[in-house]
Amino acid sequence: MLKTPEALLDSIAALDPRPRDARWASLTSCVIDAVWSIGAHYDNVVVPLTRSVFSQSAPADDPLLRGAERRADPVPVDHFLMRFPTPDALLSATNGQRTSTRSGITKAEAAHRHVRAFRDSGILTRDDAVDLLRSDGEPLAELERVLAMVPGEGSSGVRRGYLWMLVGDDDAIKPDRMVLRWLRARDVRVSPQEARALLTGAAADLSARLRRPITPWMVDHAIWRDARSR
Repeated sequence: MLKTPEALLDSIAALDPRPRDARWASLTSCVIDAVWSIGAHYDNVVVPLTRSVFSQSAPADDPLLRGAERRADPVPVDHFLMRFPTPDALLSATNGQRTSTRSGITKAEAAHRHVRAFRDSGILTRDDAVDLLRSDGEPLAELERVLAMVPGEGSSGVRRGYLWMLVGDDDAIKPDRMVLRWLRARDVRVSPQEARALLTGAAADLSARLRRPITPWMVDHAIWRDARSR
């Protein structure tokens, strides 16, 4: 495991890493959030829209997991595709925003392509996606290649990185380019694999320093939020 420089630990500690308070219960909600979050107001547009899509598929279920709560995915991929079999069906339930103002596709099409990619990879639930993220093998790499081809990915892969952060559990991290850029700004130049080891070690070091549990996800998310704000 890479040794975390003290100066980097100081920078991460200053971000005050915090545990998740709530997260989407469904993989399909994570997809909707990730796709619509690019270029849209999060509280005014993304959250209400994600909740609306969820409620049209599972009106009696809670769209959120709170704390350490675990339960079966209430809107698995196959159920979502039965409710929204085409991009136009999803478009009619959402809005006409596009992945970019020039030559972009609708976000409904982009989200539908994401969901179909998960289905084609045999990933139907949030737990399936967490297991895939933990494996970090060729199936994950192949799915990432497919997702990266959906317009709106961004030159830094911000949408895909954010999707994995929504999906990931507290022990799995996905250091995207924003995280790597944040590290480079602090003279830490590492590969994604090295960043994963570095941030995992940082979580352990900060747990001891701060005398409270700090998970790799908390470190990764704190850095990602700071990088996004910049």
